Amino acid sequence: MAKVEQKKLIVNEIKEKLERATSVVMVDARGLTVEQDTALRKKLREAGVDYKVYKNTMVRFAVEGTQFEGLKPYLEGPSTFAFSYEDATAAASILSKEAKELKVLEFKAGVVEGITYDAEGMKTIAEIPSKDVLLSKLLGSFKSPMSSFARVIKQVAEKGEGEAAAE
Repeated sequence: MAKVEQKKLIVNEIKEKLERATSVVMVDARGLTVEQDTALRKKLREAGVDYKVYKNTMVRFAVEGTQFEGLKPYLEGPSTFAFSYEDATAAASILSKEAKELKVLEFKAGVVEGITYDAEGMKTIAEIPSKDVLLSKLLGSFKSPMSSFARVIKQVAEKGEGEAAAE
């Protein structure tokens, strides 16, 4: 297969990932050992995140005309890409936790739901809890006042029954 055909296949592969992705995080992973990289890939895979090294020129072609076009200025030097499909903050969260331990892992940039962020912005995004955690907190905050209200109503009803029985 000619080199041009191979490059087209890679660009198409990236485009397919971008079409399904809710977010893409770019990191510089130079200096990771094979063991560290393997462990990182496993954690990302378990969270439903694709993590792959692509040439910047291939990504530049693939992001053209997409919501991920904002990555172009950051496509310099070694880049590894993490594609999240369900939870937009999953990749950033996992990479942030790992970067604290693996000092060589550095954020470069990312796009979350169409908005481009630099390295500092991605660190901030990484601190946002997942959608499931946020929903459970919201439901918990609804449940607490509702259960308190239910207890008060029950006590009023019991008190009313007691007074009715006394008559």
